[in-house]
Amino acid sequence: MPELTLRAVTLGAVLSLTFGMVNAYLGLRIGLTVSASIPSAVLSMAILRGVLRRGTVLENNVVHTIASAGESLAAGVVFTVPALVFLDLAPSTFEIFLLGATAGLLGILMMIPLRRSLTVERHAELPFPEGTACAMVLVAGDRGGATARPVVAGIAAGALYTFAGKGLHLWNDAVFWSFAALHKASIGFELSPMFLGVGYLIGPRIAGVMLSGGLVAWIGLIPFFDVVGSRFPGVPADVHALPAMEIWRQVVRYVGAGAVAAGGVVSLARALPAMRHSVATLAAGVRARANTAERTDRDLPGPLVVGGIVGLSVWIWLSPWFHLGLLEALLAVAFTFFFVVVSAEMVGLIGTTSQPVSGMTITALLVTAFAILASGKTGNAGAAAAIRVAAIVAIAIALAGDMSQDLKTGALLGATPRALQIGETVGVLIAALRAGWVLFLLHGAYGIGSATLPAPQAKLMSTLVTGVMEGNLPWALLFLGAGIALAVELAGVSSLPFAIGLYLPITTSAPLIVGGIAAAWIGRKESVTLLASGLVAGDALMGIGVAALVVSGLAGSIALRTPGQGFAEDALAILPFALLVAGFVAFASRREDPGLRRP
Repeated sequence: MPELTLRAVTLGAVLSLTFGMVNAYLGLRIGLTVSASIPSAVLSMAILRGVLRRGTVLENNVVHTIASAGESLAAGVVFTVPALVFLDLAPSTFEIFLLGATAGLLGILMMIPLRRSLTVERHAELPFPEGTACAMVLVAGDRGGATARPVVAGIAAGALYTFAGKGLHLWNDAVFWSFAALHKASIGFELSPMFLGVGYLIGPRIAGVMLSGGLVAWIGLIPFFDVVGSRFPGVPADVHALPAMEIWRQVVRYVGAGAVAAGGVVSLARALPAMRHSVATLAAGVRARANTAERTDRDLPGPLVVGGIVGLSVWIWLSPWFHLGLLEALLAVAFTFFFVVVSAEMVGLIGTTSQPVSGMTITALLVTAFAILASGKTGNAGAAAAIRVAAIVAIAIALAGDMSQDLKTGALLGATPRALQIGETVGVLIAALRAGWVLFLLHGAYGIGSATLPAPQAKLMSTLVTGVMEGNLPWALLFLGAGIALAVELAGVSSLPFAIGLYLPITTSAPLIVGGIAAAWIGRKESVTLLASGLVAGDALMGIGVAALVVSGLAGSIALRTPGQGFAEDALAILPFALLVAGFVAFASRREDPGLRRP
């Protein structure tokens, strides 16, 4: 059966670029990414089987494998590389390509020896939720049941809404209210298809926990610091004169940083049993033969895998573009090896969406930063080296987790592992070519670190590493955040999403609850999941399109008005979003397409 064909690679490359751009935009805006596996699989089936009237289930599997690699690499890049922008050390597009390609390939190669143990021998033990779901969708599509209509409809609706708001400027894309009588307690919502879709995809529990974190920050902490002022260590003396948004930037954000760091460590500690087991099984995976008589058990040749790992490790040290000494290179490879093994197994237990990439990356960042400081390197040079190590680790573990899910899908469908490993490699290289271009396009249009693109994960990392290097971290605020996160954990609530909500602007953490409530009311349906994914993709793609117009200087020529402030403008912003939500609910209330139900 045809598998790694030219049409599969070409279509996979296009979707890799598309979903990579979507997740780059999404990660910079809200610090989260969404899986591209199922939407890309459905679009692949629609094009290969629906438009071209050809293609096999194994070709569709290759397409989704390549596409999901773009999404995973984008997540690793946008969570870390913008930190270099905050340090005024923005790398070139070529340097970002080298960083993404090197780390991505290292993650793939390190995961390959684990493939048989994780996806075949432990089939009954590791559910691989996304990989199994994707296999079911591909099987349904091969039988003629799945349709791309929900994805296409979502992309169209998200793109049109965003063009009307951001392009034509018919309404504001956010509402925000701060109450001086309540010591600047604030609430706000960014009203966009992206937040509606993401809220549905993450579900009511995570959306509610993130909202709780946002409310603690904006209704609890901001009034608290406005009252106590500089009597709390680390709070500036003029805090009473600052507006709510500025109190968040200068004070509350450090509390959120401490909470995220603590939440990441807790997530990592919770994963220790999985870590021990995955490290123990690595030796068995390394000893497994790369070539057997069975096509479905054939990996890339062992010498190529081992040689590639060694070569890339040396390249990280000697490359003049990475600016890493021997100590930093050793730390990068050691952390990558350890966390790749962890990541590959963890996604088998809890899925790629729930794996604590941030926690693992922050752990690697802080250990590396203190090690570099102890070696005598300080300032921006030391901070940049620590960020580059963190970027290598983040990209590698994101790709390893994605690769393990894709190989599980392939194992269920009877695919050739070697074909999928080649496909994942192609996806990484293509996505790495695009990564820097999209990053700088968005930076030129909106500004990384702005209200539109706050880049929360990267900002957190730059804040932590700069504080370590300069010795001026506001430890009291950080420990307050860590204490809040631990208290939340002891109360039985997952601290990491709470901490992310605490760290984000309220206009980002609050609107997710709308989609979360919709998910609780409607329930999980495959067609609605595809529609929600389409809304996210359409919003992000149009956001990138509007960014191109801004950079080119043409944005002003298409703007129809200049939205102001006040009750009337807030109502005008809320009305189209309410109509979008009503349309989403109306679509979701229809009877489920039988072809999209899990067999």
